[in-house]
Amino acid sequence: DSNWVGGAGDAAVIKYSEHSIEAWLARLAPQSPIAVALERLEKIAVGLAKSSLGFEWGSRTYVMGVLNVTPDSFSDGGKFAEAGAAIAHGKSLIAAGAELIDVGGESTRPGAEGVSAEVELKRVLPVIEGLKGAGAVISIDTQKAVVAEAALKAGAQVVNDVGGLRDDAMIDVLVRTGATACVMHMLGTPQTMQKDPQYADVGATVLDALETSLRRAEEKGVPRSRLWVDPGIGFGKTLEHNVDLLKRLGDLRLLGCPVVAGVSRKKFIGALTRREVPADRVIGSTAAAAIIASHRGVDIVRAHDVAQTREALAIADALR
Repeated sequence: DSNWVGGAGDAAVIKYSEHSIEAWLARLAPQSPIAVALERLEKIAVGLAKSSLGFEWGSRTYVMGVLNVTPDSFSDGGKFAEAGAAIAHGKSLIAAGAELIDVGGESTRPGAEGVSAEVELKRVLPVIEGLKGAGAVISIDTQKAVVAEAALKAGAQVVNDVGGLRDDAMIDVLVRTGATACVMHMLGTPQTMQKDPQYADVGATVLDALETSLRRAEEKGVPRSRLWVDPGIGFGKTLEHNVDLLKRLGDLRLLGCPVVAGVSRKKFIGALTRREVPADRVIGSTAAAAIIASHRGVDIVRAHDVAQTREALAIADALR
């Protein structure tokens, strides 16, 4: 006799002691958690094999280059605040192997103060226009619907919403434009997220929260095939929470979406490697990227150091 433990949402434990695995699967109720999970996994393998943006999910790991057009981001704030410098850096990231460029005009580091939509637009639109046609998919890193819509008109194709589509207006933008969105989990806001974050079970909480966001978007007319998920490493999580989430990234496959993960230069990398300065966390960041890509099946890794990450992923993809 054996036990098989799995589930989607509520945990399910199924005991079997006779016949084969195939016979056991055939006896599952059509709407049982495990049956639903298996159906979603099949959709990942078949229906989501290739996206409308040209990505072939499961074939290799893609790199999303970080381009912060801000004065106060935790790692590179102020380096590319001027449009010309930002455009040049974006092109260098593409040359280094980034298939996506994530342009952000508002810092979301812990404790960061927000900026107005006008300020954010002034920062990001010239950069998006300058990178349009440069050889990579452009994503706009924003929580504001008005910024997302303007960025999409300027040439972006993906909305990277760290707020997890909390704003109905953002979902409306996705419906009108047909854009793809990355839905991230964040506990609270950048101002509050690191003030004693607590979870009974961080993996289950993140999985359930992302499923809720996806269903809200679907109910309003955004198909799941145009949605990606990101567990939000470092966004309202302690070191222990982050490590636990990384070990359980494979659980996000149950959502039936490509999985994005951002570990680059983050504080937990510094805590593990004893590197205080974010720019000194390159080795730890690339190691983490390679591990989660090869063993957890992540589809997109968000990175500051694209060339080093691409090299590490070449090994990870071979193992994967």
